[in-house]
Amino acid sequence: MLTAVAVLASLALIGWLIYRAVKQKPIRAHNIVRAIAYLTALYTFAFFLSMDIPRLIQVMVSIVLGALLIIIGASIQRRRQSGKP
Repeated sequence: MLTAVAVLASLALIGWLIYRAVKQKPIRAHNIVRAIAYLTALYTFAFFLSMDIPRLIQVMVSIVLGALLIIIGASIQRRRQSGKP
């Protein structure tokens, strides 16, 4: 059901863009980016709800570990760059 809502929202976004183009109204970039972010979040939410619990836990742990590795790598890089002239 949620996947159907996400598909309809995607079609609505495309229709809205076509409508704005036909009426020759300006389209601001932040509106497009925000709409794409909302659609991405909706698709991700639907995808996670379709998973079984053990797989969902594996995916979430992988995401958290990836974020931690990125933070550690960024802090190491920042320390190395601040030490050089």
